[in-house]
Amino acid sequence: MAGILDLLNTDLGKTIISGVAGQTNQPQDKTQSVLTMALPVLMQAMKRNASTPEGAEGLLGALSGGKHDGSILDNLGNLFGGGVDSNVMDDGGKILNHVLGNKQQNVENALSQKSGMDAGSIRQILKVAAPILMGVLGKQSRQQNVSNSNGIGDLLGGLLRGNSAQQEQSFLESILDADGDGSVIDDVAGMVLGGDKKKSGLGGLLGGLFGGK
Repeated sequence: MAGILDLLNTDLGKTIISGVAGQTNQPQDKTQSVLTMALPVLMQAMKRNASTPEGAEGLLGALSGGKHDGSILDNLGNLFGGGVDSNVMDDGGKILNHVLGNKQQNVENALSQKSGMDAGSIRQILKVAAPILMGVLGKQSRQQNVSNSNGIGDLLGGLLRGNSAQQEQSFLESILDADGDGSVIDDVAGMVLGGDKKKSGLGGLLGGLFGGK
């Protein structure tokens, strides 16, 4: 299975990047950089939530409820044309609150720190990205006939394995677990973002984008 970051290299991904950049009035290259970090973080948070039977059932219910069936991906022109509908943004806010909980500000601050983009714009990007990510999961879950908690865990793990080695996984965990002082984030981000820029996977991609910034 291709990883979630592979999506950004497709025509669909380029449409998403362009649309999110327009929605938030941010440069496309910076928006792509933020999405490159944010999507795996959101996926990792969903995977953690789905590690309990209740969490898995909740995510399955959300994916099968109709709103997140993947149809959002078929209408991106309408989604971004004239600005993203407030209902979509509200839905994104609810998804982020459910998935990240009290870690949301830590995640926003970490992404802001590493991208150089203000936290308010990061929040807007996440609000747009969350319903799109749920649409991706909804589409994948139907294509793979996912119907139980084991299936949803495998789906999330497969999408993450496509772009996260063990070291990058600890980077994602550190953002979710950080107490907000930035030190853990700096330490782990330095490990992942620094070093060999040719490294494959998420670390190599982030290292190339931010140059160990």
